[in-house]
Amino acid sequence: MTEPSLQQVLGEDVADLRRRFNQLYIAVEQSPAATAITDANGYIEFVNQRFLQITGYRRDELLGQTPALIQSGQTPNDVYDTLWATLRAGNVWQGELLNRRKSGELYWEAQTITPVKDAAGKVVSFVTVKEDITLRREQERELRLMAAAFDTGQATFITDADMIIRRANRAFTEITGYRDHEVIGKTPRLFKSGRHDRAFYRQLWQSLRDTGHWQGEIWNRNKNGDIYPLWQSITAVPDDPSQVRHYVSVFHDIAERKRLERELKARAMHDHLTGAYNRRAFDDALARYVAESARDRGVFSLLMFDIDHFKQINDIYGHAQGDVVLQQLAGRIEGCLRASDVFARWGGEEFAVLLHATDRSGAWRLAERILNAVRQRPLGQHSITVSIGVAEYIPGETRRALVSRADQALYAAKRRGRDMAVASSFVPVRY
Repeated sequence: MTEPSLQQVLGEDVADLRRRFNQLYIAVEQSPAATAITDANGYIEFVNQRFLQITGYRRDELLGQTPALIQSGQTPNDVYDTLWATLRAGNVWQGELLNRRKSGELYWEAQTITPVKDAAGKVVSFVTVKEDITLRREQERELRLMAAAFDTGQATFITDADMIIRRANRAFTEITGYRDHEVIGKTPRLFKSGRHDRAFYRQLWQSLRDTGHWQGEIWNRNKNGDIYPLWQSITAVPDDPSQVRHYVSVFHDIAERKRLERELKARAMHDHLTGAYNRRAFDDALARYVAESARDRGVFSLLMFDIDHFKQINDIYGHAQGDVVLQQLAGRIEGCLRASDVFARWGGEEFAVLLHATDRSGAWRLAERILNAVRQRPLGQHSITVSIGVAEYIPGETRRALVSRADQALYAAKRRGRDMAVASSFVPVRY
C-alpha cells in the first residue's frame, strides 16, 4: 500500500482547516450575540449579522472604522479611560455603554471585550461580544419608578390571587396603623368595619370579575379600632388573560373631606344667625313628613310663631339687639323640643316647628310650654312674648294648605291680643 505524499497530507489538513474555519465563521456570523473583531488599534475588521441589526449600519460602512462611529457622546470619558486601561493591561473588560444607531436612536448595550494575544503575549486584536439591553434598562427604570411611587405615593397594599396580603407601603401604615409585617400573610378582612352588608361586597367582587377594577367609598377599621372612610381603588393584575396573579389596592383617607361635606351641608341647611334649620330644609322636612303620613297613616303637627312687636326692638335698639333676641329665642325654643322635632326660621322673626307623631292636643301642650319659656325671663334684656298658630296635618291636604292654616291661626292669635296660641279651627278627621 502506497503511503500518502506530504503534499496529499498537507492538502487534507488545509481542507480540514478550511472546513473548520467555515464552520466557525458561520457560527459567529449567525450568532444571536452581536460580535465584532478589531485590530490592536481598534479598527474594525469583522462584524457579524447581529451587530449590523443592532447598529443599523451596513458591513462596508463599519469595516475599517473604529467603534467611535457608534458612540453616543453621552458616555462619560472616564468609562472609556477605564476600558482602555483594562484592555492594554491584557485583561477582559465588561460594562454597559450608551451608543447610537445609524438612525440616531440611542440604545444601551452590555459589552464584553476580550484581548487576543499572540504566542509572545502581545495583544494583536480584540473580540467584542455585545447585547442590546435597552428594553431591560427601560424595565429597570420603570421598576425603580414604581418602587419610588409605591414607597412615597398613596397608601397601597398588594395581595395574591387569594387576597393574601404580600406587600404594604409606608403610607398604608400611616393611615391604618398597621406595620407591613403585621398584615403580610393576612387578608383585608382584618380591616372590615361592619358597616357594609354582603350585597356591598358582592357588587365589589362582581366589578372586579367583570372589569378587573373597582373603586368607591368604603369604611374600614384601623389598628386602634377607629372606623374611618376611604376612597379605595382595587385593580386585578393578570398573569395571562384568564388568570389573576395579584390585586393592587390604592386608597386615601377621606375623613376630612367627609367632615367638610357635612359642614357644608349643615351650612346649607341652617340659618346662619340662629342655627335653626332654614326655609329650604324646612320644606324638605315637610315634604318628607307628608310622604310618611300618606304611607304609614302617621300624624304630625305644625307650629308657626313670631315675636310680638319685634319691629319696635329693631327700630329703638337697633338690628344688632334684634339679632341677639333672635339668637336667644332660638336657644330657648330648642330647649323645649325633642330630637325628632324640626325647628326652622321661617323668615325674619317668624319660626316654624314640625312635630313628628304629634296630634293637635300634643302640639297645643308644646305651644303652652313655649309661651311660658319665653315669658319667664328677658331675651337680650328685653321682655318679649310670642304668638303661636297650631295646626295638625289633615291627610290628603297639600303642604301649602297646612302652612296656610297654621299661619291663619298665628294671625288670629295676633288679633286676639298676642302672647297666646290659637289652634286651627279645621279639626282633622280620624281614620
